[in-house]
Amino acid sequence: MPDPSPSVMLWAMYALTTGTLSVGLDSAGYEVLSGIILVLACAGWLGAVAQALLLPPRPVPVSASAPAPASAPASVSAWRRETAAALAWVAATALVGTGFSAAGLQRPAAALLALATPLWAVLLVAAGRERRGTVFLRCVATQGLAVLGATLAAAESAAWLAHAALTLFWLGLVLYCLALFRFQPRQVAEGAGDHWLPGGALAVSALAGARLLSADSDRLYLWNDDDHAVLGRVTVTLLVLTAVACVALFTAELFWPRRRYDVRRWATVFSAVGTAAAALAVAAALDAPWLDALGEALLWITVAGWLGCTAWTITSARAGGRTGRVRSGARRFRSRARR
Repeated sequence: MPDPSPSVMLWAMYALTTGTLSVGLDSAGYEVLSGIILVLACAGWLGAVAQALLLPPRPVPVSASAPAPASAPASVSAWRRETAAALAWVAATALVGTGFSAAGLQRPAAALLALATPLWAVLLVAAGRERRGTVFLRCVATQGLAVLGATLAAAESAAWLAHAALTLFWLGLVLYCLALFRFQPRQVAEGAGDHWLPGGALAVSALAGARLLSADSDRLYLWNDDDHAVLGRVTVTLLVLTAVACVALFTAELFWPRRRYDVRRWATVFSAVGTAAAALAVAAALDAPWLDALGEALLWITVAGWLGCTAWTITSARAGGRTGRVRSGARRFRSRARR
């Protein structure tokens, strides 16, 4: 049976990117369009679940030191891909839940948080030696939960949830640093799209920081002046680093262009969409109108990128289907010739 994990990653990254786009559109005030995009994100989320149910069980070692069968390299490689897809799905669940919360649907948002958190805890300690961009998905998933937790805390006036989200925020930054040491710099030249995830992880971290700042109110009084100042400085620093990373990665694309379609291209679009959403959220949290205008301009650029990647995915899927039918016909022709 062919390994369907690329399809799981495709749907999960599509749901993550589209859910983040919905959050950004809502922040910019386009509530109706945000709702339409959120429906598409839900479709992608369900697609990832449906594809995951098709995955066959794989006997893989639970740790790097455990004994492995002769087929271990292929099995472990497949297991790592599935772990990355599961982390992307957790992050997608969090961002889709954030979209629900922004739309006033707090119970579905809370249900998605309760669904994603146990799986995140399991995946956080899963063994892995990934050195591509997907190594940053642990940070992305963690910060995604922080975004959802902070958004729900503001909507439900739940101080404990805001403090839990703050813990996830700092943990996500630690995970980012650990991933940065494992990331292979040559992926910037060789990666197929997931090499943008270092920037995407910074973007969702800045988004989480901004949502935590916005969750504070006279009713909750989450942070004192010193805490607010530290959180604000860290959030702004993360946004600046996000911009620097995206400019550097875009420049690398000019030197080492990748013209072939790959599922991991959705990680590139996610990073761009996340940057726009983070800029809008930081602008709202710190009352910076100039940043709001810049974020909205970037948001529409990323909408074009999202549409382009969607069309590219559909075109590649159709081309793959036609190729499959041609190959099947050729096999039948050779079979008849041998008879």
